[in-house]
Formats: sequence, structure tokens, C-alpha cells
Amino acid sequence: MEQNRAAHAFATLGHPGRLAVFALLMRFAPRGARPTEIAQALGLKPNTLSHHLSDLTASGLVDVQRQGRSLFYSVDLDVTEALLGYLALDLGRARPGLLAPLIKDKPMSDSAYHVLFICSGNSARSIFAEALLRDLGAGKFVAHSAGTRPGSQLNPFALEVLDRNGHDTGALRSKHLSEFQAPDAPMMDFVFTVCDTAAAEECPPWPGQPITGHWGLPDPVKAEGTDAEKGLVFARTYGALRRRIEAFAALPVASLDRISLQDRVDQIDASELTKD
Repeated sequence: MEQNRAAHAFATLGHPGRLAVFALLMRFAPRGARPTEIAQALGLKPNTLSHHLSDLTASGLVDVQRQGRSLFYSVDLDVTEALLGYLALDLGRARPGLLAPLIKDKPMSDSAYHVLFICSGNSARSIFAEALLRDLGAGKFVAHSAGTRPGSQLNPFALEVLDRNGHDTGALRSKHLSEFQAPDAPMMDFVFTVCDTAAAEECPPWPGQPITGHWGLPDPVKAEGTDAEKGLVFARTYGALRRRIEAFAALPVASLDRISLQDRVDQIDASELTKD
């Protein structure tokens, strides 16, 4: 990356507000987020957020695209990679002592891979994902789910869909995210958010640097209409997650390095966006 362009990018990220917006967009990457979602998650006034997004876009760190009536802002991963490369290779002179902890490729476990699905309520979407991976993972995965603000009971429409598709729901329950952040919790190999609300919330870094992904889907719990219409929304959400889980379970995890594996995880969501 050219020096002046790098200086512009670093200066842009030097403001706490812009850095917070960029960090949030990284949690959505490679997807984008609407300004209303960003403002709500960070508690920013619309005009303040507009200035931050304008500066991030001008620096090349963030792209903006119109989809229908909405604008979606997303991180430009190529520019971000170039900026990190400039910091590590040009400024850091590729010193082994600085880079080794960053570029060390942690091998994936030889045993079953622990996978955590997170949403806000842990009553439908993440429960679907847990049940699907448990039953479709062919023993390669240990599936978990949790919510940032879980309820006390699972959604009855979600349970009905799972029962109808042959999943055992007896052991499923709503769980708070903190259950998996405890010292005695299993170390996760993969962490997926399946709702935009959960992705927007900042969480401490997960131990072990798991592969992460965002498979955001609309909340079926908010569906309105008759019971039959609500049931159809839940069934569609289940179907969208089933396609993703089937693609994920088919990945040759043991034979891919972490960079390739992250790319393949990102591609699963990108390919499904055109179907949902």
C-alpha cells in the first residue's frame, strides 16, 4: 500500500467513533449493514454516523452499495488486507518476533469440532442450527447454541418445525452466551452469528481464535399473521439454515488451512444470499 494512502487510512481509524463503526462492520464481514442498524448498535446520532461512514468510505476502507431502497456499508477486505500488510511488512519490517504470533497457523483439532451458533433470543434460529448440525454433521461436530438475551422457553413454532423434520428436541434448551465464555467451557473451533442483532454486539475475543461467520436471517419470531402463515415463515428459516449447514458439514475441514477455511465459510453465506 502506498504511504499516503496508508496514512489516510490510519488517520481515519484514529478516531474512536470511526474505529467503532469499522469494528462493527468487521463483525458483519463480508456482508454489509444498514446505517440504521449501525446507529442503533453503537448508540450514534444519524448525522454523526453519516460523517463517520463518509470518512471511512473516502479512505477506501468501506464500500457502500444500494440494494432496493437501502444502503449497505461493508468493509473492503482487500484494502484492509493491504493496510495490515503495510503495517506488518513495511513498518514492521517483517520482523519474526512481531509477526510469529500473528501468522502462526493454529491446526484444527483432530477430534470433533465444537461449533457455536449465536442469536439474540436462542429460541428459533440458533436452535435450528444446533439441531441441524447435530443431526447432519456425521459425528464431525459438537453443536452448541446460545443467546445474548435468551428467553426461558423455546419457540413452539420452532419446535414444531424440528419435530416435523425428524429432529429430537428433548435436549434442546435456551442458554445464555456466558455459559460458553466460562473458564470450563469447551474451546470453540467455529462461531457463527445467525441474527444481525447478535453480530452487532461486541463480544470479547474467543479463546483459540475460532473461524467465524455471520449467517444473518430475519427473526421468524416477529412474523405476523395466522398460525399457518407464521409456521411457513419458520419453515423457510429452517430451510435457509439447512442449506447452509449442509454446505458447512460437507467442508473438508481437516485438509484446509485456516485462511482457506475462513474463505469457504464466507462463500457459503454469499452463495445462499441469492436464494433466501
